[in-house]
Amino acid sequence: MSITAIDVRSVVDTDSAEDHLIRFLSIDGVSGQEAAIAAAITDELKKVGVPASAFRFDTANKRIPMPTQTGNLFVDLPGTRPGGPRLVFSTHMDTVPLCAGAKPKRENGRIVNANPSSALGGDNRTGCAALVALAETLIKHNLPHPPITLLFTVREESRLMGARNMDPKDLSGATMGFNVDSKLAAELVTGAVGGETWEADIKGKASHAGVAPEKGISATLAAAIAITEAYRGGWFGKVVKPNGRGTSNVGVFGGKDNRSAGDATNVVTDYVRINGESRSDNEKFTSAITAAFKDAFTKAAGQVKDDKGEAAQAKFDSRADYYPFRLPDDAPAVVHAKHAAESIGLKPTTQFSHGGLDSNWLARHGLPSVTFGAGQHEIHTVKEYVDLPEFADGCRMAVALATIDD
Repeated sequence: MSITAIDVRSVVDTDSAEDHLIRFLSIDGVSGQEAAIAAAITDELKKVGVPASAFRFDTANKRIPMPTQTGNLFVDLPGTRPGGPRLVFSTHMDTVPLCAGAKPKRENGRIVNANPSSALGGDNRTGCAALVALAETLIKHNLPHPPITLLFTVREESRLMGARNMDPKDLSGATMGFNVDSKLAAELVTGAVGGETWEADIKGKASHAGVAPEKGISATLAAAIAITEAYRGGWFGKVVKPNGRGTSNVGVFGGKDNRSAGDATNVVTDYVRINGESRSDNEKFTSAITAAFKDAFTKAAGQVKDDKGEAAQAKFDSRADYYPFRLPDDAPAVVHAKHAAESIGLKPTTQFSHGGLDSNWLARHGLPSVTFGAGQHEIHTVKEYVDLPEFADGCRMAVALATIDD
């Protein structure tokens, strides 16, 4: 038997949950540097009664092509009622670099940042605190629940690398997942776009820009032509075509070793590197956007030549970072999430995300997952804050998901 809506609201200790959140927000843990926050989460879970034997780290960090301090953290809670499939509750431990140095404080029903030059880190320390509050509530009140795995991923902000590189076997046969990584508990994210990143390397030829510009091959010009042609063709920004819809962006226009493109105004630029992305809810159309940029860079390079007819050279590489997914309204995870929201007096709606989530890769690994929120606002900005009543709803939603019996 599941607990009632009144029980959920009474058993979740929101003051304790806020204390967990304040502690987590105070700990730096940008992508790749999650060891300290992983230790804090482990410490808090042990304090609320989770035994040391429940914790395990995978080796995803060894497969991630960037330095990463630790693997994904798994915490296994045995079921306390017979039957029922294993549930996974996931969130990510890392924050964007802007969050380094956050100084959280309570103010007028919110947690805000006393450091005006950093973001707060509610994305996604709200999720970390909500999952600790979930474990605390289940253990403290001995609530009936199926087997549960808590999953805390690394490098979500780095193209979902932690979830991407996990072994599906570590999900222990779970049949549905619930990811805490958005604003409101009742806004159920049941699908998201897929994304590809790409880079174009354009090699030109240097010459004196004042004495003999015609002897040079401007990599800058070739890149500018390519981006302009992609824009004119309807492939830049919001992309709407008869065979699909999506978005694209040119995010980085630079040179070698993360330096500027070019060294001086009186030298024709001999090298440019462009980094961009393509997104769509259709995997093939995501690739079509990327292909349009590849074609634009290839053609543009051939148009920029020196006085002897030698042209620029373009090298283009792309990779899929995550794949689109969409759960139907009658999927068990969606039905379960709706029932949980209703059980605590919320009115659930379903949403489609135009940003990538760990749920993209969880779905790819065979675990249909619904994402819900716990009060994060203005993420990735210095105006970021956490709405505490909404955070409390997120904590209650997690407990309802773990305890209701469909």
